[in-house]
Amino acid sequence: MRKNLLLAFILILVIVSCSQAQEMKIGACIYRFNDAFMLRFRNAMAEESQKAGAKIDFADGQDDQNTQNSQIDEFIANGVNVLIVNPVDRMSSQPIIDKAKAANIPVVFINREPSLEMLSTYDKAYYIGAKAEESGTQSGQLIAEYFKSHPEADKNKDGKLQYILLRGQNGHQDMILRSKYSIEAIKESGIEPVELANAIANWDKLQAMTIANAFIMSIGAENIEAIIANNDEMALGAVEALKANNYNMGDPALYIPVVGVDANASALEAMDRGEMLGTVLNDADNQGIAAVKLALALAENKDLNSIGYKIIDNKYIWIPYQKVTRGDTK
Repeated sequence: MRKNLLLAFILILVIVSCSQAQEMKIGACIYRFNDAFMLRFRNAMAEESQKAGAKIDFADGQDDQNTQNSQIDEFIANGVNVLIVNPVDRMSSQPIIDKAKAANIPVVFINREPSLEMLSTYDKAYYIGAKAEESGTQSGQLIAEYFKSHPEADKNKDGKLQYILLRGQNGHQDMILRSKYSIEAIKESGIEPVELANAIANWDKLQAMTIANAFIMSIGAENIEAIIANNDEMALGAVEALKANNYNMGDPALYIPVVGVDANASALEAMDRGEMLGTVLNDADNQGIAAVKLALALAENKDLNSIGYKIIDNKYIWIPYQKVTRGDTK
């Protein structure tokens, strides 16, 4: 009897040991934790990792590339099977790729895209994201559609659209492309856009609120016909500035359309209240799931075509954007 119990105990230990040995370990580096969009991304990755039976550890880069570099070194030293990296500075991605290549660890970049030249230096380096130009185009279309269907939006009756642009982080590819393509979409709709002011607000609600309020004070809310923000947090900051000046609180005569990008919960709530015109869904959930699926397939040397996402140019997975208006939040 004792012999049988001993054998059973040994068998359990072997099974547990094998299970632990086979558990995939993912090291995930996020540029900073206190970003509403990246929180959604992290939650999706954590849930997908749990479903897959993998262990994922997150590191907060605190918006500092040197801090993130040290975290990557630690993940590699601790023997992770794969890295998922949301770089603080996308132009500093090459050293990250070099480290991963030297350790023969696959690396999946998210949200901030390294150049193709960088990704091409390592056959196990990939990027998952959404094409920023799509979100810019759709933001501009939301404004143009509103302007055309609401003649009262043309406050000075000049047939032109006077707007303010709140831009994300300086040098960030999403900031550059969203800014450019939103205005191009307005032009393509047949409306002439006139920029009253623009400023970098670093994706941040408080910064955007301060900047938007300063613009309102200097330009006059009555002269502003639209506010375009590169993300929802900045759009919400603009909304708070407008409300502080008695705009966007229910009076149609005191309303300025504001658009953002991400479709964060707070933005959808603001749209429900009629404070914000619209947003563009940046599908963090789907991107997070795709990141984990791709990371594990790479770590386990599986066929990448089996994960359910199309791999473009053997380097990219693109998740499409989608326009969201008030009716879509009901």
